[in-house]
Amino acid sequence: MRRFVGGVNAVFTGLVAAAALAAGGGLLAGQVPALDVLTHLAPVYGVIGVVGLAWTALAGRGPVAAVALLAVVASVALILPELRRDTGPAAPPDAPGQVKVIQVNALRTNADVDRVARWLIAQQPDFVMVAEARADLRDALRRAGWKTAGAGGTQMIFTRERYLTMNRPPRRAGALTFVNATYATTSGPAEALTTHVGWPTRRTVGAELSRLEEVVGQLPRERMILAGDFNAAGWSREMHRLDRSLGLVRRDRAVATWPAEVLGVRWPLPFAPIDHVYAGPGWATVKVERGPWLGSDHYPLIVTLAPVPER
Repeated sequence: MRRFVGGVNAVFTGLVAAAALAAGGGLLAGQVPALDVLTHLAPVYGVIGVVGLAWTALAGRGPVAAVALLAVVASVALILPELRRDTGPAAPPDAPGQVKVIQVNALRTNADVDRVARWLIAQQPDFVMVAEARADLRDALRRAGWKTAGAGGTQMIFTRERYLTMNRPPRRAGALTFVNATYATTSGPAEALTTHVGWPTRRTVGAELSRLEEVVGQLPRERMILAGDFNAAGWSREMHRLDRSLGLVRRDRAVATWPAEVLGVRWPLPFAPIDHVYAGPGWATVKVERGPWLGSDHYPLIVTLAPVPER
């Protein structure tokens, strides 16, 4: 028994020390951008720290309590600014002119695309922004009467009415995947934009973010709706940069959408909010919620907006 406890103690000690180092490194991401990759797992570091503290209390030995506490405190310090961030104006549930936006990663290997299509149709949204979109999903929604922007790519926008116009900023090879178009709403034209940014471990992410900032800057932002799979947690320095530079307001706050499955099996405890919806100052937020599992590794993100009344 003593040998078993010693083995468990060694494992916990190593995990807690690694979590404390990673969380502490994440706090330095503002000075060392390469460390930003560490920030995305902040909740995991906090959980490991709590487990370490519990083991120390129960077993009377184990990780140094100060190191476990450091993992917890550093994790909270990474996440807290996201919880305190301004998410823009709010609107009541009965606000007129509402639009429902769904951001979803359909997953290229999803074996049940029909479930995705059925759920999206039942939600009756105004805008559906799809990352890793597929021809079979596109065709299923088209058969149900939906219109498509970006039909030939992996990033698509689905709406019940065809777009008014598509003023596309010029593409640059390999820089950023995006689709945009202008749509009519009951409160006036709105620019919809969807994108899919690479994982933070990729060297191209910096160029993708710069290109996204450039694209948004070339389009009307007052009533813009930007949604996408950013592959970046809301508390990361990557998202902090976009929050400052885009001239839009990110309406979701710490709504975890990943992972939705592990090894092909549904995972009910997502911890990373990596799908996001931004909107211009002409929109107020009515509601933000997470959708059900649809066979993808992401849960859908649902954001309902209403126009800000003119002064």
